[in-house]
Amino acid sequence: MLTKKLIIALMFVLMFAAGGVQAGGDVTRGEELGVDCADCHGDDGLGDEDVPGIAGMDPADMVKELKAFKSGEREDEEEDMVDSVEDLSEQDMADLAAYFASLPGE
Repeated sequence: MLTKKLIIALMFVLMFAAGGVQAGGDVTRGEELGVDCADCHGDDGLGDEDVPGIAGMDPADMVKELKAFKSGEREDEEEDMVDSVEDLSEQDMADLAAYFASLPGE
């Protein structure tokens, strides 16, 4: 009986651990996805006078912004961001956010 309870408890622990891994972003994959972002935000993610910097940005804030562009909640006059986020999954957004959060901001 104790073994059965231990197995069930272990399954719950593993499920929560796996869920946490999926919820976070993969920095390496984010770097690969972020190649296109560099066209506007720069290789270092610091942006310029026309484009905001995204290096060092809080991952939750970045995901929120990306989702807002994708849903149309946030306007984008040039539609560069709308086009950029169009095909991104939530995991892609988390990966990008993890990567840019890992870069030193200003």
